Amino acid sequence: MTEILIKRLSKNIPLPKYETDGSSGMDISADVDDSIEIKPGKSEIIPTGLAVSIPKNFEIQIRPRSGLAAKNQISVLNTPGTIDADYRGELKVILINLGNNSFVVEKGLRIAQMVLCPIIKANIKEVETLENTKPVSYTHLRAHETGRKLVCRRMLEKKKGGGGGGGGGGG
Repeated sequence: MTEILIKRLSKNIPLPKYETDGSSGMDISADVDDSIEIKPGKSEIIPTGLAVSIPKNFEIQIRPRSGLAAKNQISVLNTPGTIDADYRGELKVILINLGNNSFVVEKGLRIAQMVLCPIIKANIKEVETLENTKPVSYTHLRAHETGRKLVCRRMLEKKKGGGGGGGGGGG
């Protein structure tokens, strides 16, 4: 397991934690002195009261909580938000209200989840030409409901000879 160093800027906020053994992300909470109202169609930057230090070649992704999204249409605006390994400032989350009703963020509300992810650095090489894209086959799945029976039919279209791209099969 990889170690994340966390500094609480506010002692009134819980440390992030995995809610279950199978959780990929750790919930993080709002650290606000006064409630913040997010009006429909608007976004607000919500402080967490946390700063982190993670190992080189890792990032933390800030992702929406599915419960907030499903029940209140609240999401993370720049999802996933990236926390780089060399960032030491307070973690803040940009929440957006995609719903029709105002949403109020209170101190301690679990607003997002953070996921630790390894990163792979690329070596960029400029070239004058690139290899052409190879022809591909497309698989379409169609589902038809007949009474109680769900019938799935698979159609495979293959590019033939020197002809054009795929038509047929419509949708």
